[in-house]
Amino acid sequence: MSGLDFLSEELEALRSRNLLRETSAGPPTGLVLCSNDYLGLAELPATRAVGVAGGAGAAALVTGYHDTHRLAEHTLAEWVGLPAALLFSSGYCANLGVVSALAGPTDLVLSDQLNHASIIDGCRLSRATVSVFEHCSVEDVARQLESRRSQARRAFVVTESYFGMDATTADLRGLRALCDRFDAALIVDEAHSLGVFGSEGGGLCREAGVVPDVLIGTLGKAVGLHGAFAAGRGELRAFLWNRARSFVFSTATSPAAAAEIPERIQLVRSAEDRRRDVLGWAAELRAVLAERGQRVYGAGPIIPWVLGEATAALTAQQRLLDHGVVGLAIRPPTVPLGQSRVRLAGRAGLSPSQREVALQALSVTADQSF
Repeated sequence: MSGLDFLSEELEALRSRNLLRETSAGPPTGLVLCSNDYLGLAELPATRAVGVAGGAGAAALVTGYHDTHRLAEHTLAEWVGLPAALLFSSGYCANLGVVSALAGPTDLVLSDQLNHASIIDGCRLSRATVSVFEHCSVEDVARQLESRRSQARRAFVVTESYFGMDATTADLRGLRALCDRFDAALIVDEAHSLGVFGSEGGGLCREAGVVPDVLIGTLGKAVGLHGAFAAGRGELRAFLWNRARSFVFSTATSPAAAAEIPERIQLVRSAEDRRRDVLGWAAELRAVLAERGQRVYGAGPIIPWVLGEATAALTAQQRLLDHGVVGLAIRPPTVPLGQSRVRLAGRAGLSPSQREVALQALSVTADQSF
């Protein structure tokens, strides 16, 4: 007997509900229409200078912080229009570290209903009073701050700017105004908007003219690299350097990876043609589904094709694959029960023949019943 004998039963329960995720044999074969490589930059070759150390060797607070990190952070802060930035190893670590470091047991955190798992876990680790507000509802945030703000030492409102599974956008101006009114801090995860929206791809906060107290961005999506960052005032960076556990107790981003960031950000900032391309292509994909009576919503590069049950999403995924196109079935717990979907995403730089393959596969699949 083993204390882990229950695992077989749990896995079988997932399999019986079509919710089991299995390790793939390798990269997907076919035309990928579901990655977060919105600008088509992930396959660009590395350009870092010869002689840059490949590994950090330690956490940043030990010996892992190099000049390449400093330059990368300066570049990122300038890009999003904030005074300072701090590199994290991933977007998950950034959200986890930021929220759990800033909020504490006597504080209030208001979190959007559809926030990413990393934000949810950061809220849990903070031990703050966490209250979920209706998705993108400024009115619900106002009600909750009105009734609960006076009971908390500090208050935080946490949201994504562009939601990666639903293609919806937060009312950033409305949230900023409420945070100013109730003395609350606004934390915005720009993971899926940076590179795609705003002047020079600077994100939805920049497009809305909103300055968040904390802006969290990732480099593994439109930027096509690896890692993440949190940006804000200089005191924020200093505080996170000391108190964000997912930063303090992790080996630093490698100097080699950090060295890639400044040049890539300059490329992203000038990539207006790629931004127009991805948004126009995503609109075409969304239109194909809508014309065939399929459930789609939102705007921007992400197209959530909602099919309901997990079985239907898996069936659509396989039918697309049969036509040479990779679209990913998204099932609970990533999305709520009854809202399984195929998540499609536009990518810049596809050839006319690739687009034709994608449109044909999507048209044929969408015309079928599930």
